[in-house]
Amino acid sequence: MKVAIAQVRLKTGDFKFNLENIIANVKGDYDLIVFPQCDIEELGGKDLCLDEKCLNAQADFFDEIANRNFPQNILLGDVLIRNGEVEISDDGYYEICGEKVFVSDTFLADVDCDLYVLAKNKYFTIDCDFAQSIETKCNFVYVNALSIADENVYAGGSFAKNKNNEFVLQMPLCKEQFSVVDFSGSCVFVNDGFEKQVVDVMVFALKEYCENTGFNKVVLGLSGGIDSALTAVLAVQALGAENVLGILMPSMFSSAGSVTDSLDLARNLGINTVTEPITSLFDAFMEGRTREHDLAEENLQARLRALILMFYSNRENRLLLSTGNKSESAMGFGTLYGDLAGGFNMICDLTKTRVYKVANYLNGRKEVIPQAIIDKAPSAELHPNQKDQDRLPEYAVLDDIIEKYVEQNLPIEEIYKSYDSSLVDDVIKKIYRMQFKRHQGCSGVRLTERAFCKGTDFPVVQRFY
Repeated sequence: MKVAIAQVRLKTGDFKFNLENIIANVKGDYDLIVFPQCDIEELGGKDLCLDEKCLNAQADFFDEIANRNFPQNILLGDVLIRNGEVEISDDGYYEICGEKVFVSDTFLADVDCDLYVLAKNKYFTIDCDFAQSIETKCNFVYVNALSIADENVYAGGSFAKNKNNEFVLQMPLCKEQFSVVDFSGSCVFVNDGFEKQVVDVMVFALKEYCENTGFNKVVLGLSGGIDSALTAVLAVQALGAENVLGILMPSMFSSAGSVTDSLDLARNLGINTVTEPITSLFDAFMEGRTREHDLAEENLQARLRALILMFYSNRENRLLLSTGNKSESAMGFGTLYGDLAGGFNMICDLTKTRVYKVANYLNGRKEVIPQAIIDKAPSAELHPNQKDQDRLPEYAVLDDIIEKYVEQNLPIEEIYKSYDSSLVDDVIKKIYRMQFKRHQGCSGVRLTERAFCKGTDFPVVQRFY
């Protein structure tokens, strides 16, 4: 039996797009063409699954493919289309060209079949060894869609193995591909590094988010820091320099480098910038009020910047990109309706140390992010000589605690073995106490199993921590 895999882009609820993309990939003299799951539920439709009009459109979608009466057998997830009919097996088994084909959305080790098709749109997470974890005794195909389902990114990475558990096909992340499966051959499975994977996924996610929500331009604040710099680089890769606008908003506390470094970054990327100082706005508001140099004044600066960014977002129909990282989010190191404002955040599931790793990776062949931005001590620059480490543990320590507690879900006693218990307790307490901010945050890209935007559900109202 000649088998092909079509790793294609699909859109939640866009049956016209999905239909056209699937029909374009029904080609060749193959006996079976395997596509990803296409139904609304498996593409992240959530309560669209309860919408009768949507469900009727989905039924019409499958019928339209069947009505084309293609000579090939077509698997759309677990739905088989052949001879002008739509078939759904009760037990997962189909007989195709005299061979027993089993289709499932979970891997079962002991299945008697000639070909096992694992059809499950699986969201991307870093350090996932899913492909290597599959041990099969029959010819095996895994197919994954290219799609965005809110925070989850279906990033492809489809593959095939033969009955000797040897890889015979590996498809790339975040790229459409149509490939024939040669179960008599073999290939070496290549596991790209963490940095390349997350760059590909974040860039793909922004492209898909914009295309599906009607934006083609973005705006972000350029602070001279690493987070906004990384976000700007990713945005340019996703949308092109002509569609990215950087806003510089220096204050009375901004260092000269926050402006010059931002301008150097913008020149490297070829993006346009606008400079909107906030000092006069701040002084106008504070006129007649007592200057206490406290949190209220710090937050006022952040919220003035958000007002400016939202002005450009509304005036020019640009999606505002938020630039906070996972470490800051865990500690509540951001201002509600200030620097946390935005419509989408690509780096929200990257700890600060991972942000630096990705930045250095992007600078590997050519300096895109000015080295001065990478080398400088992180600072919100909301009061004189402010540094992040004035209020936070060293990022290497903080991020390790976050990864152990949030991402790996280790017992606190286990984390005590690595760090002072009072420090660990303080970090975990802040994680819980700052949930109210994260609860009001914008959408972002999930990169780990336990991201704050998906996979965790810390209560806002609790008295345990």
